[in-house]
Amino acid sequence: MTAILSVDVEDWFHLLDLPTAPRMPEWDSLPSRVEMNFRKMLDLFGRNDVRCTCFFLGWVAEKYPHLAREASALGHEVASHGYSHTLVYHMSPSEFLRDIRRAKETLEDVTGRPVTGYRAPGFSVTERTPWFFEKLVEAGYRYDASVFPARRRHGGMPDAPGIPCVVRGPSGSIIEFPMSVVDILSTRLCLFGGGYLRLFPWRLTKFMASRVIRQGRPVIFYVHPREIDPDQPRLPMSFVRSFRSYVNLKTTQAKLERIVADFRLTTFQQFIKEHWNQFAGTPIAQGTQYPRIQSAAGAD
Repeated sequence: MTAILSVDVEDWFHLLDLPTAPRMPEWDSLPSRVEMNFRKMLDLFGRNDVRCTCFFLGWVAEKYPHLAREASALGHEVASHGYSHTLVYHMSPSEFLRDIRRAKETLEDVTGRPVTGYRAPGFSVTERTPWFFEKLVEAGYRYDASVFPARRRHGGMPDAPGIPCVVRGPSGSIIEFPMSVVDILSTRLCLFGGGYLRLFPWRLTKFMASRVIRQGRPVIFYVHPREIDPDQPRLPMSFVRSFRSYVNLKTTQAKLERIVADFRLTTFQQFIKEHWNQFAGTPIAQGTQYPRIQSAAGAD
């Protein structure tokens, strides 16, 4: 089965839930590194004839529209990472809807193509956001890749199913692609992006990715442009948070090259076209809701 490669296109200062992180009014004044790092990724993908899904922060696409246009022109899928990089559970339903609509409209204006996918900053859909899927449907998204089916600093949903499925609500349905996790010593872990991808040796990550694929699930890799940039500016933070944010940045480029070399990669859009029938007939895809998540239209 094909693996899905995704890039969350944001800058070095877009760190979540950090008191020292600059606020949006300050972003324009900071030195940006997203263009340099994202172009390195595009060059790597181009050399290897690989296509990925690029979850663009709306703010980044608005400031650097040529990056989103170039990615789209090269055959990559441009999807939404929201506009303001705000954790979902820090917004009201109406604030969330405005944010995801603004991001979608910005990206569609820039690329001239429909935007159908969304990923929440920090995978921050939780049981505290029962209106999440309903608002995505209302905004016109077709699929989501925000559920983290394990415990996580920014929430997570440990009891959520670990396979793609359909979430249905009063306004319609949306395809959910939960992040790929594996059970290690009775603990669900994601070795396919973020700190765990940087921390663990590639041989273990590849072995676990192959296990996911053998189980009939797509393995979903995710990276950020800042993760291939060991010389990026560092924000003040605690030792533990610094370890999570910056550990092994020097290894990410090489691991990304191994992902590109060792797996047949595709986008979420293409995966839906080619493989969705493998999941559409399963009981969960026929409408089973996520545990303790019920759609709640209009709540604020």
